[in-house]
Amino acid sequence: MLTGEWKKSTRSGNTGGNCVEARWKKSSRSGANGGDCVEVRGHSGVVQVRDTKLGEGSPILDASPADWRGFLTAVAK
Repeated sequence: MLTGEWKKSTRSGNTGGNCVEARWKKSSRSGANGGDCVEVRGHSGVVQVRDTKLGEGSPILDASPADWRGFLTAVAK
């Protein structure tokens, strides 16, 4: 399961509609000088991955939670 830091959406008001959005979580391999790093978040039932260096301009890769777990299992070997 993907976990991360959550914050209340800027679209939430004081009278209900508690919307949330996920923050991007930077790879623990990221250094102060950048490098080949990625960010990941859970969003709308999928796991999303983007290039840290490109930030908001990065294309976003969507994966199902099962595919993401499979990917993590494969790269951990």
